[in-house]
Amino acid sequence: MTTRATSRSTRAALALTAIAGSAVLATLPLATASAAPGDGLAVQYRTSASGATADQSEPWLKVRNTGTTSVALNQVKIRYYFKADSPTATYRFACSWAVKGCSAITGTFGTLANPTATADRYLEIGFTPAAGSLAPGADTGDMQLRFHQSNWQTLNQSDDYSFQGAPTSYADWTKVTAQLAGANVWGTAPAGNDPTTPPTTPPTTPPPGGGATLFDDFAYTSHTDPALASHGWSVRSNSGGPGVPGATWDPSKVTFTAQNGTTVMNLETSSAGTGATTTHTEVLTKATKFKNGTYAARVKFSDAPTYGPDGDRVVQTFFTINDLKAPMADDYAEYDFEYLPNGGWGEPANILYTTSWETYNPDPWQAVNQHSESRQSFAGWHDLVVTIDDSRITYYVDGAVFGTHDAAYLPERPMSINFNQWLIDLNGQPSTTPRAYDQQVDYVLHVKDQVLTPAQVTARLAALRAAGTTFVDEVPAS
Repeated sequence: MTTRATSRSTRAALALTAIAGSAVLATLPLATASAAPGDGLAVQYRTSASGATADQSEPWLKVRNTGTTSVALNQVKIRYYFKADSPTATYRFACSWAVKGCSAITGTFGTLANPTATADRYLEIGFTPAAGSLAPGADTGDMQLRFHQSNWQTLNQSDDYSFQGAPTSYADWTKVTAQLAGANVWGTAPAGNDPTTPPTTPPTTPPPGGGATLFDDFAYTSHTDPALASHGWSVRSNSGGPGVPGATWDPSKVTFTAQNGTTVMNLETSSAGTGATTTHTEVLTKATKFKNGTYAARVKFSDAPTYGPDGDRVVQTFFTINDLKAPMADDYAEYDFEYLPNGGWGEPANILYTTSWETYNPDPWQAVNQHSESRQSFAGWHDLVVTIDDSRITYYVDGAVFGTHDAAYLPERPMSINFNQWLIDLNGQPSTTPRAYDQQVDYVLHVKDQVLTPAQVTARLAALRAAGTTFVDEVPAS
């Protein structure tokens, strides 16, 4: 999460305005996947919001396997196309109910490269590995999905490409598209916008040798350990946002402890219900020299405080970022993993976001980004990986694809690497009883200009540790 001093109360809102002229970045291409012979899908549609205008659009969908082989749902992407209600309109996705379980369904908004009179955005529905697979002839069952403007203004559906108000029961609908392993297998997109989302299957061949590497096992004694600073890390102590006004960023709350034969970094955030008693924590690289390639960390999120009452709207993060030179500057970049164990930003309970930022305006708030989300507990240790090449940003959680974001959000300038934990506000838990939350980090790895699979990250980590390496930084200054 960014360290910029601005309220992020509308942080989850999306404004996916098309951004032209994104830099083409030179790095390793990913292999292209395609659907195997015998694979096929059909998408059925109905809506429970059939009016020309509505508070929210409600595309209810079923996906049916029309092929002869079983289909893994985490290889399936569905796109529903619509016309934004204004160029700056932002939207929120939700799942009301699904046979497969809402926690197994993801929703991401995107921007069409070639807008038409009836579509300039799309809602892309994906599935986590928990959704399982579809046997030939089987379907997903009901998926009662919805989206709305983030300000809850009435939206106009009558000019939306994929909208049809008439059906009262499910029927095949070809104005919603389906992709399987990156190949379009159902439906027709708006003219000039054939779905070209990159496959979620990672490359099967190992990358060539080399790749300047940053690796840190966080084998330090305390936040004052001279090696921490000499290795390029800064422990934040300056005031400002994000988070609770008046809170401090306390370096002494960043500690290092032995755990299972290694050392882990612990970030503690605490509060007694006032700004003056609230402390946040952040550790970041002093250098902004990281751009394309692979970023990985093993992070332990927590749902409950280590002591005191629960309920604070805490944010636990791993992210990269550079500075915003001016409002809506198009060379800004930020790539986030953000876990909210107690909700926040309009969410009532735990949710994990991955967000790719193009730019933003702090006042009045306007965001240009793309995000993926999962509403479930992520308490415990997780392997987080994000890869950036010349065509996409791909996020992985525990080896599985969590979200794939478009080329419009690629970075134009290098970034720093950051971990922080902070409270959005004090509304979730107004008690004045002291409480504290922990976020732990096992290691961080960056490999410049190489796209590694999660398995390759694991192998690289094992090789570094087998060699007794606790720190290396080969990445040149930008």
